[in-house]
Amino acid sequence: METPEQPQIYLITPPEIELSSFSNDLASVLDAHEVACVRLALATKDEDRLSRAGDALREITHARDVALVISDHLILAERLGLDGVHLSDGARTVRHARKELGEDAIVGCFCGTSRHDGMSAGEAGADYVSFGPVQAGALGDGSFAELDLFQWWSEVIEVPIVAEGGLDEVMIRTLTPFTDFFGISEEIWAQDDPKSALEKMINAMG
Repeated sequence: METPEQPQIYLITPPEIELSSFSNDLASVLDAHEVACVRLALATKDEDRLSRAGDALREITHARDVALVISDHLILAERLGLDGVHLSDGARTVRHARKELGEDAIVGCFCGTSRHDGMSAGEAGADYVSFGPVQAGALGDGSFAELDLFQWWSEVIEVPIVAEGGLDEVMIRTLTPFTDFFGISEEIWAQDDPKSALEKMINAMG
């Protein structure tokens, strides 16, 4: 049996950022650690703010050969020259996004805790499917993606899987054998030193 490769890191921006300081933080994290992809996931619907953030982060990520995707905004993904889109509505718009952005774009989607949505997204052509949160938190309805979902997926389904939401060192250690990517956001950005916070999470993979 081959040992599975270690999961890759997939960074997600906080919903609110101060662009100049976040850009510096992101650059220093990317210089210190190997990261596969960054997702621009701002809460704002302001096109100007999203465009400015997309331009700034694209400069940083592409200079370091890291992919940059944006949550849900297909038109901006294309206009800003980003690598693709992350859809937050399960499998519903995967085919449409693929048609709009073409075969080379990254099209991923968040499927919460739903195995069925994940399978539908994979069949519709998603490049990856993300599940989470990975443990119950105070927000939302308390539902979470359980370990057996990740175990089952890693054995049965070819489409790469992302674990995101509610990650800590214990959950990273537990999920490392069963996931392809860890989607990490406030777990590091809320810390004083995001670079060191990410290093602890990477070390937890063993």
